Amino acid sequence: MKGKIGVTTENIFPVIKQFLYSDHEIFLRELVANAVDASQKMKALASTGDFKGETGDIQVRIELDEDKKVLKVIDRGIGMTEEEVDKYINQIAFSSAGEFLEKYKDQIGSIIGHFGLGFYSAFMVSEKVTIDTLSWKEGAKAVRWSCDGSPEYKIEDSDKTDRGTEITLYLDSDSAEYANKGKIASLLQKYCRFMPVPVIFGKEQEWKDGKYVDTDKDKVINDVEPLWTKAPSELKDEDYLGFYKALYPMKEDPMFWIHLNVDYPFQLTGILYFPKIKQRMAIEKNNIQLFCNQMFVTDHVDNIVPDFLTLLHGVIDSPDIPLNVSRSYLQSDTNVKKISGYITKKVADRLEEIFKDERKSLESKWDNIKLFIEYGMLSDEKFGERGLKFALLKNTDGKFFSIDEYKKAVEGEQTDKEKKVVMLYATDLEGQYTFIEAAKNKGYDVLHMDCELDSHFVNLLEHKLGDIRFARVDSDAVENLIVKEEKIRPEMNEEQRYDLENLFKAVLPQGKDYYVTGDNLGEDAEPILITQGEFMRRYREMSALGGGMNFYGELPESYNITVNMQNPLVAKIMEAEKAEVAPQAPLPAEAPDSATDEEKTKAREAREAVRRAHKADIEAFASKNEILHQIADLALLANGMLKGKALSDFIARSRKVVTDAYLK
Repeated sequence: MKGKIGVTTENIFPVIKQFLYSDHEIFLRELVANAVDASQKMKALASTGDFKGETGDIQVRIELDEDKKVLKVIDRGIGMTEEEVDKYINQIAFSSAGEFLEKYKDQIGSIIGHFGLGFYSAFMVSEKVTIDTLSWKEGAKAVRWSCDGSPEYKIEDSDKTDRGTEITLYLDSDSAEYANKGKIASLLQKYCRFMPVPVIFGKEQEWKDGKYVDTDKDKVINDVEPLWTKAPSELKDEDYLGFYKALYPMKEDPMFWIHLNVDYPFQLTGILYFPKIKQRMAIEKNNIQLFCNQMFVTDHVDNIVPDFLTLLHGVIDSPDIPLNVSRSYLQSDTNVKKISGYITKKVADRLEEIFKDERKSLESKWDNIKLFIEYGMLSDEKFGERGLKFALLKNTDGKFFSIDEYKKAVEGEQTDKEKKVVMLYATDLEGQYTFIEAAKNKGYDVLHMDCELDSHFVNLLEHKLGDIRFARVDSDAVENLIVKEEKIRPEMNEEQRYDLENLFKAVLPQGKDYYVTGDNLGEDAEPILITQGEFMRRYREMSALGGGMNFYGELPESYNITVNMQNPLVAKIMEAEKAEVAPQAPLPAEAPDSATDEEKTKAREAREAVRRAHKADIEAFASKNEILHQIADLALLANGMLKGKALSDFIARSRKVVTDAYLK
């Protein structure tokens, strides 16, 4: 019998070769999946009594002749009659799986091959494909179907004597890579290592006479009952750890894991592991493997689980996730959204359970998982709400608190005049040591927040809780971090503020924006304090990590220079400046509104000339005042801002000061 395949275009095979699947290697997965389906159907028929004979060993065999470039996929499943071959092979995209599932839905848990075009993926790599098949039905005759990649096919009698189907691929020259045992073994390992029917490829080997040789024992390449298909009550910690090592041989043991198991309103099983993140910004995604009824589909699950969950490792298995469709379809699919929400809820449930029942364990792992928690709370609103219960804060003494616990612990000492609880934090215990100690000496507690997402995270907490405010411990003088009552500021007129600003800017590095102010910090406090305001610094950091804050990232780096007017050294400098620098000459009058543009320009330039002359006098004084240079350099050094020649000059000056003080 000859005929033409029931397709609507003569160009179906070029389309199949180029566009059916994004990756040609998927052909082996599809063929093995079909063979597994046929095997599962055979088991179902036997269990219902529809088939009363002996099923024998139900398995799928892969055979490869490297020299002839011939690949075979052989099963002992239900096989097909000639009518079924005509219906399911010749009529492209009409799959038998749907019909079979409906009839035997109570006896069989899953059918993989519901893609319709799966068999035709064979033509992506073959110049010719044959099917030899014998149905399980009594009196059935063996059939051979063959096709050379054109719409024409041929059906004839086959000499096949045992039940099942044998598909033979005559690989084309462009696909010679698949005529390699190593390549086929790697594909089977990738796609079929957990399929529910034994898949056999080659023989087990043993070491003999200095080399590996085949034995008589078949090599089964898959585990038909992977860990996620078992009940959690049957499993121990070592089982979960062993499975993780099998999936990720080179990785450290995970922190903990979550076993997923739901059958309504969708089917989903799996195990998700929290990996140990050593370098937090060197995190890896795409380590969750997606399966459909134990058949590997992809490790790109970014359209199936929320983005933050792609940091986890493990497996998800669901027949309810549509396969081989566009990403936009996945993003809008109702089942995918439900599954995504369920996984998020299970992760949150597990974290809350650990917080309540294994608090010490959570604290010991917190530094390794806090990036994940913060990322989740920032990117997923529902997880963010749940996270408020189990997220931890750690202070600079290494003590852990929940958010609510910490708020209650510090609100007595750290509530400002606006009735907000101010949570102080440090990002660098060594670099900000002086500021941390100053805060502690005032009875304040300081959090240690060194996660890359903390700038975003503190913003989130301020928004969610409303009555708290975060301030980095080096964002201002300690006296100004938590203002409990109105402060008395130094009384300075505009001319004095102008002189102060230009005096200290003269001894600071060029290229940055400085905002100089005078304040009363006490005689024993530092003469100069260099800080970066909380708001601007935080939003610059947020901009650096993204988040719609690009405006702030483009602004020049700015520093607040707080001059302690009560410090004796500052007082001495200001007295010297007053004695050595003449007051600014009176500014020429501004041009009246009725003046011409030329007259206005001349008047403005005359005023600016007076200011420039006075500023030059201040800078000349500053350039030779060693005390001013010394206290400015000390403040820069404390902030890691003293470098190059400026640092060398500071060291030489300091040496001279010490020499003058002790040897002269």
